Amino acid sequence: MANYYDIDDILAEEELVSVVFQKAVNGVGIDPSSETDSVEPGSKVELPFWLAHELHLRQIATMKLPPCFNQKTRLELGADAACVDLRSRCPYFYEFGCKIAPLVGDRDMGSFLLSAFKNRYQEVLAKAHTAAFAAASKSLTVLTKEETNLYEAAQSSMAAFKKWRIGGPRFQKAAVLGRKRKPTE
Repeated sequence: MANYYDIDDILAEEELVSVVFQKAVNGVGIDPSSETDSVEPGSKVELPFWLAHELHLRQIATMKLPPCFNQKTRLELGADAACVDLRSRCPYFYEFGCKIAPLVGDRDMGSFLLSAFKNRYQEVLAKAHTAAFAAASKSLTVLTKEETNLYEAAQSSMAAFKKWRIGGPRFQKAAVLGRKRKPTE
């Protein structure tokens, strides 16, 4: 847990991950339909990332790569990254990917996340500076939480720039320039 009080970090760690138990565990009650409160070795269960991470560190369970990072998603992002709806797959796609990459043993995850972010970053900024309100609301539905924050920051900076450009004096005279110096003798 990197940021204990960060709500986005908490929500990113709530993503479900498929785990396979390596050891038997008693008294957990993961499956409410089960008659016993135990999990047998080899059982596959969907758990929140924060719990799966702790079980992985204790070598009780191994994590599988979530479906939002599967080969189909990688191919779609490689073809046209701007059109892929990442929000429906994982609202915290990049943050979650960075957290899970070292745990699932995927060596290509870092470069995949970086290239996806680079490709989508250009589109996010271009749409933030040029899109009308109707088009903007449509494009926001496919952006992750991180990309939405970037979009809003870009729109805010563009609005501040336009306000500065249109209104107010361009240059202000410094107060120091109006005073004359006393001659030193």
